[in-house]
Amino acid sequence: MKVTLQHHTPLVICSDAIRTCWQSFDKSDNGGEKDRELIDRVGNKFKHASTLEHIVYNFYVEGISRALLQELARHRMASLSVKSTRYTLKELKDEEPFSIDHKERAAKYLVMTDVEMVDEMSIRALENLRAVLVAGISNDRAKYCLPESYKTELAWSINARSLQNFISLRSDKAALWEIRDLAHAVYSALPEDHRYLFENSLKEEHTS
Repeated sequence: MKVTLQHHTPLVICSDAIRTCWQSFDKSDNGGEKDRELIDRVGNKFKHASTLEHIVYNFYVEGISRALLQELARHRMASLSVKSTRYTLKELKDEEPFSIDHKERAAKYLVMTDVEMVDEMSIRALENLRAVLVAGISNDRAKYCLPESYKTELAWSINARSLQNFISLRSDKAALWEIRDLAHAVYSALPEDHRYLFENSLKEEHTS
């Protein structure tokens, strides 16, 4: 799994939005400590969390499973553009057949769980998919053979308020292990001067 922050809104955009209410622009320090404290006080401490929606993060996420992708779809206040299986399954056609001994080669396409039986069955499913594609079945039909562990990638855009909710829910020990990894990877990808907004959202230390 790899998470790259491609773009983010400067904090001063959010602090200026907050200062609009009081017309207190003269008190701004252009995204410095005073503005950071204002954002935290209004958005977090006073719970006027709508102000945090002025901050948007654009991530590129690689190497997650389609099982995790389904979990991400539950977070509706975010935008996803996902690698299309309809156009990209051809990547499998030129591969040699897979067997359960080819775990390292299969890991190019599959998220491994470290549970031997599960990973072996995923590799068998990958080989079934490859065979279907080689037989000339269209991608639109062949993709119904996709294992949940098949890797994908996506562009993911989310505002700070929704990201707090995501990190709070998905860093919890009750969350799927893979999305827990994602929650911590997303937090680590944030600019250092933004992380203070999310420190109280993290539920547990990252051990993966």
